[in-house]
Amino acid sequence: MRDDIINVLRNSDKALTIYELQDKLGLKNVEDIKEMGDELRKLEEEVVIYHSNKDRYMMLEDSHLRKGIMRANKKGFGFVEIENLEDDVYISQENMNGAIHDDVVLVEITSKMNLDRLEGRILKIIKRSVNRYVGEINFTNDVGYVTLDDPKVKLQVQINKMDSMNAVDGHKVVVELGKRITNTKYYGRVVDIIGHKNDPGVDILSIVYKYNINTEFPDDVKEELLSVPSQVKDIDLLGRRDLRSEEIFTIDGDDTKDIDDAISILKLNNGHYRLGVHIADVSYYVKEGSPLDNEAMERGTSVYLVDRVIPMLPHELSNGICSLNPNVDRLAISCVMEFDGEGKQIDYEIFPSVIRSRKQMTYKNVNSILEDNVVPDGYESFESSLRLMAELATILRKMKDKRGYIDFEVDEAKILVDENCKPTEVVLRDRGTGEKLIEDFMIAANECVATHIYFMNLPFIYRVHEVPKEERLRSYLSFVGSLGYQVPGDLKDTSPKTVQKIIKSLEDKPEFKILSSLLLRSMQKAVYKPENLGHYGLASKCYTHFTSPIRRYPDTTVHRLLRTYLFDKKMDMSTMKKWEEKLVYIAEHSSSRERASIDCEREVEDMKMAEYMEEHIGEEFEGMISSVTSFGMFIELDNLIEGLVPLRDMKDFFHYDEEHMTLTGERSHVKYTIGERVIVKVVRASKEEKTIDFEIVRKV
Repeated sequence: MRDDIINVLRNSDKALTIYELQDKLGLKNVEDIKEMGDELRKLEEEVVIYHSNKDRYMMLEDSHLRKGIMRANKKGFGFVEIENLEDDVYISQENMNGAIHDDVVLVEITSKMNLDRLEGRILKIIKRSVNRYVGEINFTNDVGYVTLDDPKVKLQVQINKMDSMNAVDGHKVVVELGKRITNTKYYGRVVDIIGHKNDPGVDILSIVYKYNINTEFPDDVKEELLSVPSQVKDIDLLGRRDLRSEEIFTIDGDDTKDIDDAISILKLNNGHYRLGVHIADVSYYVKEGSPLDNEAMERGTSVYLVDRVIPMLPHELSNGICSLNPNVDRLAISCVMEFDGEGKQIDYEIFPSVIRSRKQMTYKNVNSILEDNVVPDGYESFESSLRLMAELATILRKMKDKRGYIDFEVDEAKILVDENCKPTEVVLRDRGTGEKLIEDFMIAANECVATHIYFMNLPFIYRVHEVPKEERLRSYLSFVGSLGYQVPGDLKDTSPKTVQKIIKSLEDKPEFKILSSLLLRSMQKAVYKPENLGHYGLASKCYTHFTSPIRRYPDTTVHRLLRTYLFDKKMDMSTMKKWEEKLVYIAEHSSSRERASIDCEREVEDMKMAEYMEEHIGEEFEGMISSVTSFGMFIELDNLIEGLVPLRDMKDFFHYDEEHMTLTGERSHVKYTIGERVIVKVVRASKEEKTIDFEIVRKV
């Protein structure tokens, strides 16, 4: 009945009354007519169809209404993101109708569709996506009032003393919304106390709680940990290839404790390279459907913050039996590949193994050998292997470049903090030869595993990065052209080579870092899917995540599928059906948790950068104009700290040119453009608001 109703409405050239609908469906008896009425109510509640004031029905897409997600601004207005609609719909503060950030809403588009800016008003809140918020509680006459941390959520929350969990003034708390008092005022109850706002680390925890990231493992997981072994047993070696006599080692950061990848290399008699990528066999210990597995799936990923890691797996696994620590036996899944001198893969094997890492190397020491020709103590016997690896990595990178691999060369900031988590310095994170070498080898293994399963035509989870939308690329090229740069590329050819040519043509420009970052933003986001759609940025026809099962749940799933298909030979219809259904949820949930993790990490960094700049108010720094908007311009310092020069603080009236992204002074005729270098002074910084304000001192 549901599909029949949708088909009739979709194919109708006008809105239908209930009687016209009944007639077109050919319904005669009372039971069928009642069923139609029930389905119409459900479709209306789900906002699939629109029921007009004139008592007529039509498909929502045929009406002036749309369903979308509210993206609120801290100033009170917002924009509704609507699928398949390129432009967001602007909602003024008086038309918000109680909607808050992340709500799923029904919006009426009130402006004409051909105007530059779509405007609308919220008719209905379909779903309140978030019901719990983080804020600071303070009491007046035994009634608590919570000031929410998120400035985009314009809500007042009132807490009765009995619902406060004995919180006191200044506590950071998690509140759950209860009965609505007005559009913007709710009763609530405290469901968790994070700590006092002045306690070290509570600032970061408040952001962690905001993104629903679990900081503690539940009791059933702790109980299961009691049975997790601390060392490999003889029975674990059954069916595994013994690689303990081979030279295998790990390369990671100085402070890495969760080591999930190890590597090995040999130069064969035929001149080819045999590269081994050996990944911790996490799924051997984390059994499907166990409390450990369920919690890992819920978390989706480890979260790396400035002073801590919130792991996907408990430390007993992530730093213990699953970590490829040196000089101990560890279980792995090995992907051993043979490459010729051009980087073409000639052969490969994927199999369960037992390894014993010879050394826990660091990027710093490996780079000392490969970049400075200085061999640190304890690395002497590994020098030839490392140089052979660097040789192969160079070949593999050339092969990737040849097929269209896009290297955006985006820098990352590293925030150094003291024992109280107070930022002491912000520096650029190193990305040397060792880091690139590991990246190249992991990409090779990920492609190898994905391609193998893809050609077996079995249910699988892929890491996909779809082709960018032509209009976004066209808009980017138009902007670059406005700066006076001519870049190559035919936009009818949307292959990665097109974007690669654009990037390479801009490499020698002084504002390359900004232009590269803007181009990256015009790309689609990489996500997990059970369909192979290729990975555009890597110019890879088939890609997955296999190499980090300690910190990413999709990788653990890939390992589980390799065991099911390749090692246990389970490829019957019931197994296929189970994974076809399960992988849809795993892919969607993992993508969602990855986004939450990235947003959490960025918000913590923004807060700590603002806290760092609170100590530097009045000081001058050099930076580059990274963005120009109608309300000011953003300046990125060389250590990636970014602040705003607000238009309201500038000593002239500035005209904003959106197409060319420039600001021009009416009296002074001073013009500011993206990429220009300037000296700025820090005039304001707020850790609480996570904002930094600069003023322009002069152009460089």
